[in-house]
Amino acid sequence: MGLKPPGAGITGEAKCKRKIGPGFFTLLRCELLLALRRQSELVNPLLFFVTVLALMPIGIGPEPELLTRLAPGLIWVMALLATLLSQEALFRGDYEDGSLEQLALLPQPLYFAVSAKILIHWLVTGLPLALLSPLLGLMFNLPIAGYLPLAFSLLLGTACLSLIGSIGAALTVALRRPGLLLALIIMPLYVPVLIFGSGAVQAALDGYGYSMELAVLAAILTAAGALAPLAAGAAIRISLDH
Repeated sequence: MGLKPPGAGITGEAKCKRKIGPGFFTLLRCELLLALRRQSELVNPLLFFVTVLALMPIGIGPEPELLTRLAPGLIWVMALLATLLSQEALFRGDYEDGSLEQLALLPQPLYFAVSAKILIHWLVTGLPLALLSPLLGLMFNLPIAGYLPLAFSLLLGTACLSLIGSIGAALTVALRRPGLLLALIIMPLYVPVLIFGSGAVQAALDGYGYSMELAVLAAILTAAGALAPLAAGAAIRISLDH
């Protein structure tokens, strides 16, 4: 699919982005307003996250020791799946209404537009998951020592998931049903985040320090923050040219 000339096929959300201009903060504000209008996209990942975790104690048994032992891994796996559930829609709406092509034609680097979209994705998916972590810890009989590392690891880790997932979302944006392919592309890249995120909580529960795990997550976040928008922008241009 080739690039369209400016002004062609601009509807709905594309008009909003075209009207406010190409600045990063104006794009950020527009993306936030558009995200707040898509109620289902906001609620579905959170609903999936909370519902599945609420059913886990019923499936594996109500034993407090068992729940405590499984809590770090289960919470992190569900956070990963909830993020993956919303990742497909990251660029989908913009691709379908033509605004993604208009962003690619702007003189400014696509890096800033992609960064704005990733940041909004984290604000409406990853941040709420981190804020819900005390409630989830209570459901799984998590000791008080695990609450702080759980919240911090989810704050850092979900941001990493949004950044890494943007690359797969950009590569598959032109496909009709990219769900399985998207999962196959980005799931291996999610594994280090999952290991160190759940490891931070487990280390705290075992009475050890967890600063090393959080430091690794922060390093992954720094690297992903610098490189993922560049890779996603290049992937978007490749997808638009075919």
